[in-house]
Amino acid sequence: MAEEQKNAQKVAGMNRNNVAPLPLAQLVAALEREHPEWISEVREALGETTLIVPREHLIEICRYLKTTPGYDFNMLVDICGVDRGPEEEPRFEVNYHLFSTLSYHRLRLKVLLNEEDARVPTATVVWRTANWHERETFDMFGILFDGHPDLRRILLPEDWQGHPLRKDFPLRGYEPYSLK
Repeated sequence: MAEEQKNAQKVAGMNRNNVAPLPLAQLVAALEREHPEWISEVREALGETTLIVPREHLIEICRYLKTTPGYDFNMLVDICGVDRGPEEEPRFEVNYHLFSTLSYHRLRLKVLLNEEDARVPTATVVWRTANWHERETFDMFGILFDGHPDLRRILLPEDWQGHPLRKDFPLRGYEPYSLK
């Protein structure tokens, strides 16, 4: 009997709480109503949803999306940095790609950062896997993650100068590492 119930839930698209997952648009609308200060903007493009989040609310919204029934974004897929260029303001973005293994929803959180204050709180307090993603973003872009347990280079040597995915990084690198 229990096996029949599980199969019926799968067919109906039910989650672990025996509730059919809401469409992502409804979840985002509910989140905007409940916590309007957490979301600066919602962007829809190419079937993807992005929430622009102020950095001071990042950890709150991450915890909420992970632990609140119905949202269940229990998987941090990736964190990546973006350098929009030295002439842009804000210059940097940090993107958090979330996935719900229960409803199969995908959601992107984006934090915009000025060059003078390129720092954001660490998400390792919500997802342990954020550790390596944040280290890579720090290494490539120089974005700091406040409270990170071990923020150091992960891909490049410790004595490497600069951050190679910044748009103002020299194409041939700095001496002594340049290939000439």
